[in-house]
Amino acid sequence: MPDDDPTAAPLTERAGLRADCANCFGLCCVALTLTASADFAIDKEAGTPCPNLAEDFRCGIHTRLRPEGFSGCTVYDCFGAGQKVSQDTFGGRDWRSAAGTAQQMFQVFPVMRQLHELLWYLTEALTLKAAESLHADLRDALLATERLTGLPADALAELDVSAHRDRVAALLLRAGELARASVPRRAGRSRRGADLIGAGLRGADLRGAELRGAYLIAADLRGADLRRAELIGADFRDADLSDADLRGALFLTQAQLNAARGNAATRLPDSLTRPPHWATGGPGTA
Repeated sequence: MPDDDPTAAPLTERAGLRADCANCFGLCCVALTLTASADFAIDKEAGTPCPNLAEDFRCGIHTRLRPEGFSGCTVYDCFGAGQKVSQDTFGGRDWRSAAGTAQQMFQVFPVMRQLHELLWYLTEALTLKAAESLHADLRDALLATERLTGLPADALAELDVSAHRDRVAALLLRAGELARASVPRRAGRSRRGADLIGAGLRGADLRGAELRGAYLIAADLRGADLRRAELIGADFRDADLSDADLRGALFLTQAQLNAARGNAATRLPDSLTRPPHWATGGPGTA
């Protein structure tokens, strides 16, 4: 395997791309729509505060989200967009005390979240030695995205973030291809967008596999080798990653891990943390 680890270097750079709920005005608890399902116990329209949101913008059931039927909340990751919008874009003015800002703040938040997600991926792509030929273009894309996050609220609300995302996605795709090509004897054909729901992939050698956008819901990935597999957009809801090796996996996010199951033996990139709901037993523990 190549010795460069796409998650080893950028821990400092990614500090602002991690959720800091203490400096956010509970934006994900208000701005987003909730649909009653296995992930959310209630229906809630966008712009309506969740009934569990306290006056201090903290979650009133934070330690009981899963047993209370809000597992979807434990999976969601804003990539630091919440504190960026709250403290920078709106200068610390919250939507309760400055009610006139509420609608625009809720409109800007999902835009900022997309920009911060792109920053996460671009920061990682810049650590890939195999994609060094693209580093100049990746840096330009990173700086352009950072500039967009600093726009005033009016401009952010009108930003065509989808067009910008498409341009960045093309770069990330090329970076991923170069990184996977550096893996000797990489796994077979592309499985981009593949329906692998419930697939039996226990112990599978998926090194360097392209799993971009694949549906891995409830897949059995126990003991699978996912080093250098490209995982951008892969759906890991309820997938079993117990004993799996995800070190050096490309474009893996905390939200993907939070949606999956794993154990103490699951090997993770340094930039990500073991979800608290994962089993803490040894190998083979589901």
